[in-house]
Parts: sequence; structure tokens; C-alpha cells
Amino acid sequence: MRLNWLLIFIPAALALSWHGANSIVIFAASALAIVPLAALMGEATDALAEFVGPAWGGLLSASLGNAPEIIIGVFALRQGLVSVVKSSIVGSILGNLLFGLGMAMIAGGIRNGTQQFDMLVSNMNAGLLMLAASGLIIPAVFYHTSARVTHAISLEIAAVLCLVYMGSLLFTLLTSRPALGKEKVEAEVPGATEPPGAEPRWGKGKAIAILAVVAVALAVMSEILTDAVEPASRHLGLTPVFAGVFLLALVGNVAELFNAVRFARMDKMDLTLGVTVGASLQVALFVAPVLVFVAVLMRQPMDLVFTRFEIVAVVLSVVLARQLIGNGKSNWLEGLMLVGVYVMLGIGFFYLPLDPPPLP
Repeated sequence: MRLNWLLIFIPAALALSWHGANSIVIFAASALAIVPLAALMGEATDALAEFVGPAWGGLLSASLGNAPEIIIGVFALRQGLVSVVKSSIVGSILGNLLFGLGMAMIAGGIRNGTQQFDMLVSNMNAGLLMLAASGLIIPAVFYHTSARVTHAISLEIAAVLCLVYMGSLLFTLLTSRPALGKEKVEAEVPGATEPPGAEPRWGKGKAIAILAVVAVALAVMSEILTDAVEPASRHLGLTPVFAGVFLLALVGNVAELFNAVRFARMDKMDLTLGVTVGASLQVALFVAPVLVFVAVLMRQPMDLVFTRFEIVAVVLSVVLARQLIGNGKSNWLEGLMLVGVYVMLGIGFFYLPLDPPPLP
């Protein structure tokens, strides 16, 4: 589904921000503008990846695919919205694992019945999900043991998560991708629309130019978005945690959601898992650590200590997703279960008090 028509919201957001319009309207316009920019960045990255070979192309796609979340997070940190940034990390994990994967399973299951996917990849992703959950739990446990070392523990765990992420990339690119066969890799890269052997839709120069322009536009829209998110949330009666989990987190993931549903309807569940579960892993193992490192440079008190409800939500979503993808099969009812849990967590976050009680 093409989302480029939403680019009209870029000048709209600029004009609204310039004239000091209502913060809710500014937030909505800038959020809608970011959706096609994130999709264009993904397309440009995929086009550029075709010129550097499967291994380096996969590394490039995995790295730049997280750029929208990182850019939004950096500008939110500049505004001092540390709690919103941390909540958006949780929200990206929940949104991809529960809502994105659930909607894809529903769409694919209704059209194709029971669907299957690669057991090796799904089991590896399930193990990495448990590792990611551990990385979010351990700092919170130590927070109530010795709060003085919380930031140091977060930095060290962030380094470990990044190391594991790099290892998973090496395994995927050097072990799994060649096993698929060159033709299958070329035919099934996310975002590809051309048949195997066809010329790329964009040349190298055009892909780099689009990537640069989109990065600048994303930075501008992210600044407008993060300026408006706090007053907009206050006017809507939402807590910063809810705004981060269910507003900010979904902005950069809408394009992935459309891709996941499209791949599932095409009966390509391996690609669906790559878009949803893979995106959750990238957020937990790469985006979160990078934002912790950036916060150090910006002198912001960003760590990996999350609230009690955020930890419960992440662990619950990881356990449920692992259970449902562990058998290598999916159907629409399992997708409905995932979406149902996402909605119930949304209700819980909506009623979560502004200052939740600390962990016991």
C-alpha cells in the first residue's frame, strides 16, 4: 500500500508549528508526515542494498531500518522526555510483537488458512526475545538493590545487548542467507517489488539522494513531533507512559505494519516474522542501547530501568509470542489472541497512574 500521499502533511506540520496551532493538531500532522518518510527510508535502503551484495546489503538494511526510531528518540531526549523515550521502546516491542504480528496472522490466516514458517529462524528469534527481555529486567532488579549503580549497569548491559545483536547479524547474514539461495534472497527482500534479475527501481545515486533528503525531513518532523507530544498528551488527559507506548512508538512502525500484513496475505510468513519479530529484536538489542549511549553524550539520565507495568507487558508479550511461533505454524485465531492482549495492555496503560508505585 503506497503511503506517499501522506507527504502533504510535511508542509502542513511546518505551517501549523510556525503559526503555533493546537498541539494535538501539530502532533497529528507531524506523526502522519513521519509515516511515509519512514517507508521511503526503508525503500531507499533496500534499493541501495542491492548494489553492495546480499551480506552488506542485509547489514545496511538492518542498521538503517531503525533510523526513524533512533531519530525520534534523539529529539525526544533533547527535549528531556526520558520517560517518553523509554516508554516508546516498550511500545515498539509491544506494537510489533502483539499488534503487528497479530494483524498479519489474522490477515494471512483468513486468506490462506494455517501458514508455516522456518522453524530454525523462529526458534532463534524466540531465544533472542528472551535475552532482550532479560536485558530489560535486570537493571530494574538492581535498581532496588543499589540505585547508585543503576546507570553503570544499564550502560554495561546495553553494550552486551549490542554485542549479541552484532552476533545475530553475523549469524543471519553469513549462515542463514546463503542457505536460502541467491535467487530466493533477491526475490524476497522486504520492500522489493521487482522480479529476480530485474533492474532496481532506483539507481545508486538516486537512492543515496533520497536517503539524505528523507533523513533531514525526518529530523525536522521529529523535532516538531517531540515538541508537541507532551502538551498534546496533557490536553488529551494521557500520561507520558501511555503517550510513549501507544502514540510515539507507533509513528515509526506503521510502514512495517502494512508490510507485515502484505507479506502474510502473500503467504510469506518468514518475511512477516522478519518484519515484526525482527523489528522488536532490533529495538531491544540495538535501538535501546544506542539511545542509552546517545543520552550519555547529551547528559540525559537515560537508563534501562522501566516501570513495573512496562516490564510485565514486555515479558508477557515475549512469552506469548514465543509460545505461538514456536511450532512453526500460525492461524487467524492466534493472531486474534495477540491483538487481544495488546488491547488489554492498552487499557491497563490508559488507567496507569501518573506516578506508579515502585517495584517492591
